[in-house]
Amino acid sequence: MVKLSGTFSSIQPFQALVLGDFMLDTYTTGRVKRVSPEAPVLVMEVQNLESRPGGAGNVVLNLVTLGARVVAVGRTGADREGDELRGRLGREGVDVSGLVIEPTSKTPVKNRLIADSQQLLRVDLETIAPLGAELERSVVAFLEQMIPTVQVVAVSDYGKGFLTQGVLSAAIRIARDCKIPIIIDPKGIDFVKYKGANVLKPNLSEAYAAAKLPQSAPLDAVAKELLRISEVDLVLITRSEAGMSIFSKEGKRTDFPVRSKEVKDVTGAGDTVLSMISLGLANGIDITVAAQLANIAAGISIERLGCAQVTLSEIARRLLEFDADTKIFDESHTYALRQVLKGKKYSLLVLNQGQGMTNSLFRTIRELSNKKESELIIYVRGSNPNDEFVHLLSSLNEVDFIVLETESLKHLCETIHPHEVFYLEDNQLVQAQELISALLNPNYPTT
Repeated sequence: MVKLSGTFSSIQPFQALVLGDFMLDTYTTGRVKRVSPEAPVLVMEVQNLESRPGGAGNVVLNLVTLGARVVAVGRTGADREGDELRGRLGREGVDVSGLVIEPTSKTPVKNRLIADSQQLLRVDLETIAPLGAELERSVVAFLEQMIPTVQVVAVSDYGKGFLTQGVLSAAIRIARDCKIPIIIDPKGIDFVKYKGANVLKPNLSEAYAAAKLPQSAPLDAVAKELLRISEVDLVLITRSEAGMSIFSKEGKRTDFPVRSKEVKDVTGAGDTVLSMISLGLANGIDITVAAQLANIAAGISIERLGCAQVTLSEIARRLLEFDADTKIFDESHTYALRQVLKGKKYSLLVLNQGQGMTNSLFRTIRELSNKKESELIIYVRGSNPNDEFVHLLSSLNEVDFIVLETESLKHLCETIHPHEVFYLEDNQLVQAQELISALLNPNYPTT
């Protein structure tokens, strides 16, 4: 059997619980043309005002975009911003029953003023205060009930006071007892409060500050100290333009260089990394492989302004630049393929087992790949396709994706719904448009 890449193709739907500080991100965009006569400051003419979930809310949106079903656990104030935050998450299908309302608190708002694609200023409206004791007990009870039902717990700490020691300790204990991975994006310099988590994900400045070491200290020494303090399994340090590095408690270090075409805005990149690592842990993907996916996703994220959600389709296409085998899927990986194809128009070329690369087949592939706004998927029938032939197909730029033998051609069409189906007959391309309707007929044979 052809060896799959083992990365993207193994992704399946999963359930996640996001615990942390939820806020509302507001983007005020406009243009600057003059200086104020009142003071030596610029005057921005506002053209658009947009709000979206931020903080832990951005992690939730990232996970939803990646196909997760998410339970949100956090705090809002009894205010309009809290209602808007809850409503926006709810419309994305998020379970918001864990978002408690604390009347004495204010929903954090970060208003970014942007002109000509540049952030000029950020205005924060917030109240930083610990969660009340009664609400803390309520949150812990909710975690006891919900954590056993998910595949991963992602903690997004922005230091707003919701994540008390009681809440954090309970979440880590419950996740550990249930053997559910828990990854934490920390805040502040006290990493002892994250003791026992699986993965701790600070950025470079946070790592040095928490380790209480000078900037001249080797990064390995910083990671060793963080591992000692927090007693976590792994420390993943994001290093901006230098990429990211993973350190294990066994002393192993793995570096991942950044993969970005253009840096426009690093806002939300850390949330993207947290979401991708969560996806990897939930799917049982090795942490080093998950980190590679996260690095690619972060690279896409920083090419855009603001907190941007990165899709599985975008990640898969960026992966193709480094790994042609990412094109190859088999019957157990059609969920990931469906995510890649979302919103795309594509044609399906059916090839029988034993087919080799001929001039006729190559011309056929070129012809189908030239169809406007349509991508080409090749379905290779048979339980044991020739490895060399499949890898030769994957090396062709004209071929977007390859599907190996699935349960049946009917099952494949029901899963991905191709726009057109073609096959070769006597070295001639034949369009089987009527085959789509026949295949989707319940009485059609499944072989």
